[in-house]
Amino acid sequence: MRIGVGVSTVPDGRRAAVEAATQARDELAGEAPSLAVLLASQSHTDKAADVLAAVQQTLDPPALIGCVAHTVVAGRREMEGQPAVAVWLASDLPAETFQLDFVRTGSGALLAGYQFDRAATDLHLLLPDPYTFPAHLLIEHLNADLPGTSVVGGVVSGGRGPGETRLFRDHDVLTSGLVGVRLPGAQAVPIVSQGCRPIGHPYIVTGAQDDVITELGGRTPMQRLREIVEGMPRDEQELVTTGLHIGIVGDEHLANPGQGDFLIRALLGADPASGAIEVGELVEVGATVQFQVRDAAGATADLHHSVERAVAQLPGRPVGGLLFTCTGRGRRMFGVPDHDASTIADLLGGIPLAGFFAGGEIGPIAGRNALHTFTASMALFAE
Repeated sequence: MRIGVGVSTVPDGRRAAVEAATQARDELAGEAPSLAVLLASQSHTDKAADVLAAVQQTLDPPALIGCVAHTVVAGRREMEGQPAVAVWLASDLPAETFQLDFVRTGSGALLAGYQFDRAATDLHLLLPDPYTFPAHLLIEHLNADLPGTSVVGGVVSGGRGPGETRLFRDHDVLTSGLVGVRLPGAQAVPIVSQGCRPIGHPYIVTGAQDDVITELGGRTPMQRLREIVEGMPRDEQELVTTGLHIGIVGDEHLANPGQGDFLIRALLGADPASGAIEVGELVEVGATVQFQVRDAAGATADLHHSVERAVAQLPGRPVGGLLFTCTGRGRRMFGVPDHDASTIADLLGGIPLAGFFAGGEIGPIAGRNALHTFTASMALFAE
């Protein structure tokens, strides 16, 4: 398998598409592409069909997915606020594109258009529209009914309202639903870096109802949190007021869960009278949780840890990646440009990388697929 990436920042969408597609094709060194991923910035929304047509005319790939996004990533660059078109190509990577629609019925709703293989453990890349496709319902279905199915991707961020999203699938531009690609037999490892680090100690949930935790190790969550904060340095205490989250251990067999072993969820509220907290996830009695904080330094360390751990699991040398990183990261979180892309490039020797800033990131934690926020999710491909 070979992977190539091309990018152009010229304002004209068709010209940018041709330039990016030509660069990516040249990097394949004569190999025919089997999959193309096309990513365009919001400035190209109205000309999305022209951008897609130019890529198809230049490359004629047998499979293509992509979208218009808030920010395009290519190589070491995150092109925030800039026009950009990026094309990511892979050769000798079997690919089957599909689309899904969320259809309401008299008795509920259907996910229509594609059926996942119950016997397969293939990697799937998913690009859902936030306005018409409830990605969390698909993820819940896969976890419950098709365990072993692995999904990575990002909620498309290019539309400002219903009907403004642009999704690419083969020769078509769609404005709703989900586009995806099944990669049978792909040598790839999902990476999920949630950007948080644990504080205090893990606790067993001893009281809970739905997504409300009422007791941690026999005491209220607010009592536990006060104990933790009182033992922290003053500068660390400030993080609790701005970036406090809760981590739910995904694998209860872990004796000492650490960074990367938690499903991170925001604290949605707290009841001062009862000391209970509400989190954005169903929590069962007996689960292990730990309070978490998110800041730039912790997110950087977590990205390093997540990438290094994934490389150790690869069956061969890394040859390329697709990155879906949150719109809340970038300059907003780190204060510098190109943080995630350049960090990954430094860690992996400048492999061909492309992606976009997403409105929600999809990737597995402890073997279960999940929808994340403020996260960098990535599919890392190997020889």
